[in-house]
Amino acid sequence: MLFFWLSLAFVAGMMMPLQAGVNSTLALHSQGAIWASFISFLIGTLALFVIVVGMRFEWPLLSDLRQAPWWAWTGGFMGALFVSTGVFLAPRIGAATMIALFVAGQLITSVILDHLGWATFPQFDITLGRVLGVACLLVGVVLIRFY
Repeated sequence: MLFFWLSLAFVAGMMMPLQAGVNSTLALHSQGAIWASFISFLIGTLALFVIVVGMRFEWPLLSDLRQAPWWAWTGGFMGALFVSTGVFLAPRIGAATMIALFVAGQLITSVILDHLGWATFPQFDITLGRVLGVACLLVGVVLIRFY
């Protein structure tokens, strides 16, 4: 089962540059990055609605939603910022540089989140191996961008 989860993460990662390119193309036909991002989120919301209704998921209770910490509601904002940034940057810096920087930011933040065990993540210490992994990634970003 672990192989399935790892493969799913890899395939989801493959969607990042594709999504930025598709949305950047949409931006050319929809008055810019913000409209393209809005349309992208609208289509995603409709797709999720069809899945929720089609699979007959139980609706969350308002009383349960009210108990979520304030920061649990910020995911949509982060997603909107991420998608809009990708739409804006893709035609300016290219897919490889954009994704390299996205991945670098994600990995550095992930190592910190794991170390702190924050937001439901299991706690994993920052080790020399993790620090070296981040350093290798940063070298990769420089190589992708400048060579």
